[in-house]
Amino acid sequence: MEATEWDSIMQLVSDGLTQDVPIPLSAETTVTEKPAPRRPTFARAVSTTQIPTPPQSNSGTPTDEPDHSTIVSVSTTFFPGANLEALPTDLVMLSSDSVFFYVHTNKVLGASQNGFNSLLPFPNRHDHEEPGPILSLPDDSAVLNILLHTIYNLSASHYSPPPEAILAAVEALQRYGLALETYISPSTPLFNLVLANASAAPIQFYAAAASLDLHDLAVPVSSHLLSYSLADITDGLARKIGPLYLKRLFFLHLGRMEALKRLLLPPPQPHVPNPDCDFSEQKKLTRAWALASAYLAWDVRSDLGTAAIEAALRPLGDYLACDQCKLLLRERIDHLVSQWSVVKRTI
Repeated sequence: MEATEWDSIMQLVSDGLTQDVPIPLSAETTVTEKPAPRRPTFARAVSTTQIPTPPQSNSGTPTDEPDHSTIVSVSTTFFPGANLEALPTDLVMLSSDSVFFYVHTNKVLGASQNGFNSLLPFPNRHDHEEPGPILSLPDDSAVLNILLHTIYNLSASHYSPPPEAILAAVEALQRYGLALETYISPSTPLFNLVLANASAAPIQFYAAAASLDLHDLAVPVSSHLLSYSLADITDGLARKIGPLYLKRLFFLHLGRMEALKRLLLPPPQPHVPNPDCDFSEQKKLTRAWALASAYLAWDVRSDLGTAAIEAALRPLGDYLACDQCKLLLRERIDHLVSQWSVVKRTI
């Protein structure tokens, strides 16, 4: 891109696109682009706004060379005229993938405890020829979009950001001086966004919460780790999780497995012997229960479902001739399932 073309782009960004901007498309056609009256609703974090650069000319006369257009991408939430605050925007943030976000300096500084990683406020400017304040950041647009939604106390869930972008945004909170207890506590937009996506990458979200000591977040996320194999935890993950939260995760798995073994141990209660079912007949049910429960306990998992328990134990009734024994078996299974369903599922 020629220097003059880049200057034109930066001038458009600096002006905030708040005025009607004549956009010469050719020597014969001129289109005026007006700001959107309300925030667009798209599924992505950004929209692509095509703003053709004016063709090179000599003394204002278009050349015969073909027109080359440059694409400028602007956030669909943080754009000029979004009316997120009473005052107009006075700061432009540029993501690493070249998406512009129009925000308020006072809003960002009010949320940050370290001057947004010591990048704000800008030193006083005395020249007016260069574009206005544009802050280039190393984060891509998906991550920056989540961060700015967090600062403005807005939900970014309708953009359906990928788990890796949410993780990066959570881990960037401290870097940009955002108080964890304020911006990722229960009922906040970022907290709810993490919980809504925790099942997609549970161990990564748990590690992020543990590394930041976000107990209120780690607890609900841990419920998605019941089916996770602890043997798959790498050294890097173990270091990130830390000894305290790693111990809690191991105790969650081991505690649930031990609880199930204890619940399986007692056989169904015997009934009073009768001519059709004496004590020796009832011992058959006890032995069958012991075998079936041993089968479950042999390969017990912390995420074992109640349906699997019932599938293993209810067929025992098919081999019983005594109606009382069948009734006691059903009651024992129902009680077991009820007890297992209330065993602790989080750290």
